[in-house]
Amino acid sequence: MKMNKDSKKLLVVEDDPGLQKQLRWSFDNCEVIVASDRESALAQVRRHEPAVVTMDLGLPPDPDGASEGLATLQQILALTPDIKVIVLTGNQNRANALKAIDLGAYDFHQKPFDASVLNLIVDRAFYLHQLQRENRKLLQSCSASPISDFITGDPNMIKICQQIERVASSDVTVTLLGESGTGKEVLAKALHQLSNRKKKRLIAVNCAAIPETLLEAELFGYEKGAFTGAAKQTPGKIELAQEGTFFLDEVGDLPLSLQAKLLRFLQERVIERVGGREEIPMDVRIVCATHRDLRAMIGSGTFREDLYYRLCEISIPIPALRDRVGDAILLAHHFKNQFYAKEKRQSLNFSQDALDAIDSHHWPGNVREIENCIKRAVIMAEGPQITAEDLGLQPANVSSQPATLREARDKVECETLVKALARVDGNIARAAELLGVTRPTLYDLMNRHGLK
Repeated sequence: MKMNKDSKKLLVVEDDPGLQKQLRWSFDNCEVIVASDRESALAQVRRHEPAVVTMDLGLPPDPDGASEGLATLQQILALTPDIKVIVLTGNQNRANALKAIDLGAYDFHQKPFDASVLNLIVDRAFYLHQLQRENRKLLQSCSASPISDFITGDPNMIKICQQIERVASSDVTVTLLGESGTGKEVLAKALHQLSNRKKKRLIAVNCAAIPETLLEAELFGYEKGAFTGAAKQTPGKIELAQEGTFFLDEVGDLPLSLQAKLLRFLQERVIERVGGREEIPMDVRIVCATHRDLRAMIGSGTFREDLYYRLCEISIPIPALRDRVGDAILLAHHFKNQFYAKEKRQSLNFSQDALDAIDSHHWPGNVREIENCIKRAVIMAEGPQITAEDLGLQPANVSSQPATLREARDKVECETLVKALARVDGNIARAAELLGVTRPTLYDLMNRHGLK
């Protein structure tokens, strides 16, 4: 990969004028920008957005220590997390160099520096930065599929996402079943965006959030004078979704009095507004969701069996977060990265006890609970790490016994792979190191278990 001089902006943070000149000469193939202290370094980063920085840790007003250099490093990475910072240190300052790496520096090199070796390190940093930029662009282009918004590494959940993609192009009525907070709304939006109706509207109504006395008018609309306060003709939410998708959330909370009217709409594809006599033909795709057990409700007489079969032409159960191997930690990384950027915090990581607590927690509130938990922890964490105490979780161990030794081995192997990949946020090299295998072996294991 070739880059011209204009695209290779290198910031040199060094307070010694002699070393500044020497570094300029060493990098004549780059556009070299110079700063001599923290304030000027941050100003140059904001102005030029360099891809790579070389930095002496001994900056004024602490030229003999590393406190000012480490503070500058943290602020640079907070401004531009993707920047590659190479720390230059003296022979006796290895401990501070390692501390800089722990804070997020890309690499370090000892002074007096070897120009040829330092050039190799800098070129590699430019190359990696360029790769990451292109990879980010590729991911953005690939994210045109709305299913990519659903974050998971669990094999069963991946199969469900594939089901969503397969049924999206059809007009079949789909019902998403699962606990509150499992992502039913995200998948409903994906069904719409992947369908032929994506250019039309997606209209959603939550049956549990609207009083029974108002729900009929909300769904079907009403004519002027139909009831007290009906000052004008008003279309309902189903009518507003014409040629698009109508999402009926928490359909298990639909009152029996309205179930018959909804059933007629599903059979005839016509509606009548409250107080009206005109049948209005509708062309709309129906997607439903509920956390209730509809079959049990049929047995108790609170849900119509004929309506159930109309709504559940295809039913897709969404597993709870506790049943998705590795997803809790994967989502924790995602929300941590999202919230610390919003809060303008310096780089945050999870401690080992925090990862263990996340992995073992039951998560009764599912994705919604983990999102709130991580948001609170990002705000409350005092240091560079989020601890189990910041999360406020109580670990709970749950185990299950497979039927055969082969099943046990395959299950443990698959779960170990998924958990390792989740812990390192998908980094293959680090996952291989964590598991004590080579990268080719890890790829073979992932292929065997259908992991991507």
